[in-house]
Amino acid sequence: MPDRAISRISVDEARALWGGEDVFSLGKKAHAARLALHPEPVVTYIVDRNINYTNICACGCRFCAFFKAPGQPGGYVLSATELADKVAETVALGGYQILLQGGMHPDLHLDFYTGMLASLRAGFPGVAVHGFSPPEIVFLATMEGLSIAEVLTELKAAGLTSLPGGGAEILSDPIRSRVSPNKCPADAWIGVMAEAHRLGLRSTATMVIGLGETIEHRLEHLSRLRDLQDQTGGFTAFIPWTFQPGNTALTVPEASSWEYLRLLALSRLFLDNIPNIQASWVTQGPMVGQMALYFGANDFGSTMIEENVVAAAGVHFRLEEDELRRLVVKAGFEPLRRNMDYTRRDG
Repeated sequence: MPDRAISRISVDEARALWGGEDVFSLGKKAHAARLALHPEPVVTYIVDRNINYTNICACGCRFCAFFKAPGQPGGYVLSATELADKVAETVALGGYQILLQGGMHPDLHLDFYTGMLASLRAGFPGVAVHGFSPPEIVFLATMEGLSIAEVLTELKAAGLTSLPGGGAEILSDPIRSRVSPNKCPADAWIGVMAEAHRLGLRSTATMVIGLGETIEHRLEHLSRLRDLQDQTGGFTAFIPWTFQPGNTALTVPEASSWEYLRLLALSRLFLDNIPNIQASWVTQGPMVGQMALYFGANDFGSTMIEENVVAAAGVHFRLEEDELRRLVVKAGFEPLRRNMDYTRRDG
């Protein structure tokens, strides 16, 4: 592994920091690490849209307010025209990427996905498709009787450019078996990302806190990510956020903004090999999003022209690009457009 801009801490050291530091002292350490990695007074962001091609999902996760079970009223699959209209609107608003995700739909086969990607590439060659979480890939591979590598190779050839880190939640099987027993286990999530990186597909990594997990579960999650990043270097960013319990089947107290900021800070200190940490204003709101820029985050995420999953839980934060840029400036940084791989984008 190349020389690190920040020193590596062990799991025991991370546990001690969590137990021994308050939110402000932990934040101060994380901000120093952020400045060591990114000394320029810049905060990056991307202009994109979250498009859910279907809300039909056989997984039945207890924390999800968005899905409809197969056959349940309200389920949909976007037509090719509906999808194209959404992407065209995104381009008209200055967008250049879509985050394309759905559910584990038992009637959509690989040719549906490759056809959808090929159509998007033909109609919108300048729009990158950041799509399909590891659980979607695992479900599709199982349904088709193919390997993970075969499915990812087909999707990449059809136009997939990168993978989002969705479906990670907490990468600890005791938690997963309780909140999402039908979703792929932690090793399978890691396996999809390892294969994607091997095939040259970059990806993001995520974590959802507030699912009833302990600090040990969180440290297991972070360790899995760091270990894979040591092997592949394929993660461009880490994005933690808090579980939103509204309209879901899971009854747990909502994690506070302080808890979010502490976890964000610990993540910046622990994930020395993942270069970027993203602030989650979508779940925390724009003001806490600004604070996150002093707790280890160097990225303000996406303008999110459309977002449905968090909204289904009753959370409706939205930012126009001009407002996002204004918030970054007010926080003391220069806003800068980027691509998924964090190369800078002019205009």
